[in-house]
Amino acid sequence: MKSTRMSRRAFVGATLAATGALVAAAVLPAAASPAPLSPLPPAPLPPLDPAALRAAIGDLEHPPSTAAQLRVGGTAGDWYGASGVADIRTRRPVTAHDKVRIGSVTKVFVATVVLQLVAEGRVGLDTPVRRVLPGLLPARFAPVTVGHLLNHTSGLPDHVGVPEPKTAEEVFRHRFDHWTPREWVATATQGPPKFAPGTRQEYRGINYVLAALLVDELTGRPYEEAVAARVLRPLGLAHTVLPGDDPRVHGRHVHGYLTTADGSLRDITTYDQSSSRGEGDMISTTGDLDLMLTALFSGELLPPELLELMFTLPPEEVRMLDGSPARYSTGLQRAVVNGVTLWGKTGETYGYKNAAFSTRDQSRRFILAHHPTNVRDGAEGQLVARVADLLTRARPSAAP
Repeated sequence: MKSTRMSRRAFVGATLAATGALVAAAVLPAAASPAPLSPLPPAPLPPLDPAALRAAIGDLEHPPSTAAQLRVGGTAGDWYGASGVADIRTRRPVTAHDKVRIGSVTKVFVATVVLQLVAEGRVGLDTPVRRVLPGLLPARFAPVTVGHLLNHTSGLPDHVGVPEPKTAEEVFRHRFDHWTPREWVATATQGPPKFAPGTRQEYRGINYVLAALLVDELTGRPYEEAVAARVLRPLGLAHTVLPGDDPRVHGRHVHGYLTTADGSLRDITTYDQSSSRGEGDMISTTGDLDLMLTALFSGELLPPELLELMFTLPPEEVRMLDGSPARYSTGLQRAVVNGVTLWGKTGETYGYKNAAFSTRDQSRRFILAHHPTNVRDGAEGQLVARVADLLTRARPSAAP
């Protein structure tokens, strides 16, 4: 079967500044510690500027988008705003109660559940994946462990036979292609490993497809049920959904659109997410994501020693394939913007892009959900960049 490969770019590498001067990993430090990062004096956070934030999410031309909403929380101040429409046909405005597809922010939920299973002694981070899921990874591969999956150091090969669409028309042509998780894993096991497990880092969705299969096996029920029982219901995340094989978004939601060759917008909200199971298939709201980050960072979901892994990068010698420092921890991603260290996750799928980040002390959290209409031409990170810059760049002091 042929299908589209749903790439999951992450904060355009590490983060962007609104000026466009900081791209990819350039904002990260030259080295990352193998132990929990030593606390640095926190960079000063600017006061919230509602007018500037409204202007940032109100610019729906850079990138071309149909809507945006931003929720800022933390001890340094709260703010919420939205722009655009949830449905271009009815022109209904976006509200805080509208669901969106959250893409790879799904990985935060999956990593949390896997770490809970580690805490319960059901599996270890050093447990080889093939011990729990025999037959999925070829015997010729060096052992890939649970920990390698969670921090993207598995070295698994690229997908084979899975074309990446270049146009909206190609996206729509494949929107209902369906894969089982095992079929999808098989497309990423045909070539040789890209590097020995644990020696490099490459962000790959397939790691979390396998992680979800681990949850299936270890809990004896679908990962969707495990996430609901262990995270959604305990936290009261009533608007967060694991859709399974249902390609639709039910209830009040923001529609996603793509611009077609004739310049018109076509609705891409309904889309088969089976190739993204466990790595990018969840649906939520900005409010629920804010509650999730708050609970996670506050230690409500994991014991301290395992929560610490979410704020620990691989050893210094483990680098991204381009030679830049590793930037993914166990389930999260680190970005430094204007001297402020943020931890969280980005996510995207066609018509939807999200960023959910917080300082570790939760003085500043932000959840951004917006709806670019391009087919991933690299411009979709512009709004994330503007918001991250506004929330972290200290304003010059007024002259006495």
